[in-house]
Amino acid sequence: MQGTIDGFGYGMVTPAAAFLMACLGAALGLRCTTRSLRTERSFKAGWLALGATSIGSGIWTMHFIAMTGFSVEDVPIRYDTPVSFASLAVAIIMVGIGIFIVGYRGATLMALVTGGTITGLGVATMHYLGMAGMRLQGQFEYDTLTVSLSVVIAVVASTVALWAAVSVRGFLPSLGASVVMGIAVSGMHYTGMAALSVHLHPVVPGTASGSGPAAPLVPLLIGPGCFLLLAAVVVMFDPLMVMGDQDWDDPSGRGAHGAGRPPGIPVQRQVPRFGTYADPASFHSQHQEAPPSRDR
Repeated sequence: MQGTIDGFGYGMVTPAAAFLMACLGAALGLRCTTRSLRTERSFKAGWLALGATSIGSGIWTMHFIAMTGFSVEDVPIRYDTPVSFASLAVAIIMVGIGIFIVGYRGATLMALVTGGTITGLGVATMHYLGMAGMRLQGQFEYDTLTVSLSVVIAVVASTVALWAAVSVRGFLPSLGASVVMGIAVSGMHYTGMAALSVHLHPVVPGTASGSGPAAPLVPLLIGPGCFLLLAAVVVMFDPLMVMGDQDWDDPSGRGAHGAGRPPGIPVQRQVPRFGTYADPASFHSQHQEAPPSRDR
């Protein structure tokens, strides 16, 4: 018997909240990746790891917030906690691989294609592994063509996001890229859900009805949600992330010292030739008088 699926049990509340979490994770991840390009090599890995964890946590949290609105008529739904958190680990690891490839190799075609493919497959794997962690008296069935479409959306969205991380300059353009990624990730999720049908097993008399679908999900979302808030605080209080500098924000890459700079490579900071940091007023160029002319 086919089950009646409702993916919007709370109306547009869950899709809107899920979209905002996807945008938050993407925004933090993209800004951290951008920040890694502007720091010393010893700190690059830390910023890239924070970016990967932010994006992975944002996508995972988006998925399970959206699933709070999912229900099958007259069928209780539970979630396997180890499998659900395994999907989070897969998302963070595979997104991390993609980000590290682009973070260290730059915005080359090969790096973007490789990193975007791995990241997109990680997003899709997270989604379907999370679905495999659902427990109900029935069996999931998927339409192969629609599942393939959802994977393509994930790969394309991830590739564009990685390109934006190392190519887009300025706060507002990065925010726009995060919104685009949030739309793409949400689109991938609901495309995957459109491929789903449920074949119900016969109901056994005396089976406990259980609670609604939202109840077991709330405890799962607390940890990743708190992490995203902490990551947002770290990004917010980093001055280079908030203020930036003129040459870096110049989208042409041809500021005073950035002529001909390849995409994703920050401008080198200039150290005054004369003067000291203790006396900012002494920052000036030393004037050299022209040598006196010799009369012959």
